Amino acid sequence: MAKAPQVITCKAAVCWGVGGPVKIEEVEVEPPRPSEIRVKMLCASICRTDILCINGFPTGLYPRVLGHEGVGVVESLGEEVKDLQVGDTVIPTTLGECGECGSCESGRTNFCQKYPIGATGLMPDGTSRFTVREGNKRTPAYQFLSCATWCEYMVVDANYAVKIDAGSIPPPQASIISCAFTSGYGATWKAAPVTVGSSVAVFGLGPVGLSAVQGARMHGAAKIIGVDKNERRRKIASELGVTHFINSEGLEKPVSEVVKELTDGKGVDACFECSGYAPFMNQAMKAVVQGKGKAVVLGAGKYDSIQLDFVDLLFGGSITGSIFGGVKIKSDLPHLLHKCQNKICAQEFEIDALLTHEVPLCDINKAFEMMKEPDCIKVVVKIS
Repeated sequence: MAKAPQVITCKAAVCWGVGGPVKIEEVEVEPPRPSEIRVKMLCASICRTDILCINGFPTGLYPRVLGHEGVGVVESLGEEVKDLQVGDTVIPTTLGECGECGSCESGRTNFCQKYPIGATGLMPDGTSRFTVREGNKRTPAYQFLSCATWCEYMVVDANYAVKIDAGSIPPPQASIISCAFTSGYGATWKAAPVTVGSSVAVFGLGPVGLSAVQGARMHGAAKIIGVDKNERRRKIASELGVTHFINSEGLEKPVSEVVKELTDGKGVDACFECSGYAPFMNQAMKAVVQGKGKAVVLGAGKYDSIQLDFVDLLFGGSITGSIFGGVKIKSDLPHLLHKCQNKICAQEFEIDALLTHEVPLCDINKAFEMMKEPDCIKVVVKIS
């Protein structure tokens, strides 16, 4: 008879309060409950949303074990888990897909009513699987969203995890596919499908934006306008598909006007706002073809509200938000993973170009400094 899983003591990156330092702490990770899996993490990566979490986004719940991008191996699982086995390699996701609720059946959204985004920092049953010591006190700890990947072991509900072919996708690539790459590429595929010969603008050329650039190129966009304040992004953006680069630093006119000048005054067919900068969200809406174009907000920012131009909105302006690029976890993500596993498609995606820096978990704070460097795109965190 197999021995029941026990509590595991391991290392994790923990934030103790809003804006506070991230510390490597010893945490206890409980065994998985019936619908859950416990995962031994291989590597993770850092998204700017993680930095927002340190500063209180989406809710200021602490202590918090951080991270949401990553890949690992199933160490143990609950008795209700049927689609995964111990030893499977999985990536976590921020939302699930039941396939039966009104949202899943609508074909209009990847937001599932049964397995929604877990903004509480707890498991779906409202409890925590992490305990961290605070002096002589043992304190339950929150996770980031559905998971916490900056930890040697973590527990995630199996409905928020997807099996991948371990031998065909290297861990660093799998880590970025679990969020950033899929969010950017997926938006050009699902949220605002790019068509052959169309025009596209991408605001913010970080990992998500550069993934959107690749998606636009692969879907046949004829004109891809990249916008970023970092001049050093011009070269890699051009290599990945950008046909026109706009340096937004010190522009004397709104960026939407510059975009329209590059499109004969009409605007682009689709604009992907990946910077999380509130003023750019309004500019994204103003940059698309009136009545026909679509602006998609992908970048997270700590804003309670944004301002939109009422006249542009009334006269047919279109702007929408997107999580995970509109990609459905069960219906769509396996198709993307298959393309990434295909050597020809993997070369076209050029995911490796986005992975510029690497640190071990113990040096997680160095990663935050690396992210400020102009040549840094994505930092991979090696965990085991």
